[in-house]
Amino acid sequence: MENLTLEEKISQFNEFFTIKHPISVNAIQQSDDFVLPDEKALSEHMPYAFRIASDIANIEAKSLRSLRNLSDHAAELAEFLNHQSHKIDLIMSYVLKQEDDPEYQFQGVAFGGSGVTIQSPNEFTIGATCELKLFLDTEASAIFCYGEVIKCEQKETAADNNDNEYITSFIYTAIREQDQELLVRASLHLQSQQLRKTSK
Repeated sequence: MENLTLEEKISQFNEFFTIKHPISVNAIQQSDDFVLPDEKALSEHMPYAFRIASDIANIEAKSLRSLRNLSDHAAELAEFLNHQSHKIDLIMSYVLKQEDDPEYQFQGVAFGGSGVTIQSPNEFTIGATCELKLFLDTEASAIFCYGEVIKCEQKETAADNNDNEYITSFIYTAIREQDQELLVRASLHLQSQQLRKTSK
């Protein structure tokens, strides 16, 4: 990643499917001498709530396959297990909300498996590394990772009104594989929901 040009990083960002959907994002710019952790060290940097949320989401994704088969033979049991799963999701949503720091909170406008785009009143430096927390309410989960600023442009309407409003894109530079998979699943799930709404 470090050896890629900015154009190559933007191209890599565009390779993954990205969905336009509002999410809450915390973005904290790191110092110039910050050393990006490897995958093992990343887990040590990660708040505990993010670790367990990711593990729960993975367990749930695997369990859903078994539940689909169960529903044909034991509908009531499948429904009970779905309710239990939903209860855990609600508790995890509450726990994760405590990690959403209002001081560094921005409105995410799009996300996917390769990166996230936010709207912010302040300009981020191209090439800067940021600690990112992505809060996925629809999945009752959250992702902790690091990203690099690959694009930061002032919104046209903001420029016309002399307002400070920027659209900033980050490419993930340190993210656990299971978290990246969760983002891909979440984006595809949201896309299928949107398609169902438009087809009605």
